[in-house]
Amino acid sequence: MKPSSSAIQARLDEVRGRIARAAGRAGRDPAGVVLVGVVKTVPVGRIREAVSLGLADLGENRVQEAEQHVGALGRSAARWHMIGHLQRNKAGRAVELFDRVQAVDSVELAEALSRRAVAAGRTLPVLVEVNVSGEATKFGAAPEAVEGLLERVAALPGLSLDGLMTVGPPVAGAEQARPGFAQLRALRDRGERALGRRLPELSMGMSGDFEVAVEEGATLVRVGTALFGERIV
Repeated sequence: MKPSSSAIQARLDEVRGRIARAAGRAGRDPAGVVLVGVVKTVPVGRIREAVSLGLADLGENRVQEAEQHVGALGRSAARWHMIGHLQRNKAGRAVELFDRVQAVDSVELAEALSRRAVAAGRTLPVLVEVNVSGEATKFGAAPEAVEGLLERVAALPGLSLDGLMTVGPPVAGAEQARPGFAQLRALRDRGERALGRRLPELSMGMSGDFEVAVEEGATLVRVGTALFGERIV
């Protein structure tokens, strides 16, 4: 059954309330945490309802699906985030579609985005993706390679590097995700010292563990199921 607008409103309110309480426990301002609604496989009508109810940031896993959503809703309907793995040959389309690319995991991808952004006359905010869990099935730079990748990405024209992102492993309980989130924060802090500049954004936490992520410093949380229900596959 399709959730009604009132149901989506209730879910938005619940998630925002949980973010606020988690921020409070950490002594943080809830306004410093951006809720990114993950819209993978979510029907356009449901996304449109969420946007009309104030969801301002949308996360896409695939360029092709983003093209469909952006085409239906409009480029200015929300702030669009690329949160999935991005192939270099789709860098040009990504520069057109997205306000932020969260999953820069190699110098080669960063260089492709840089060339396309410069050609388009824009500066694209990006995050470096880190594989904190070490899972072979996950994308992202290894923790020991992060500092070098940050230095390379920071030097590229057309990109604005402002933080790190990770996709944690599935966990039985949210608390199990805490060490990975703490590690990402520590890597960010180390990167700031190495670069001599701030990297204010930490994108971490999903439906099952976003409250722990907020407690550990997340500024962007990527929430799908808790907002839109189980994915349609």
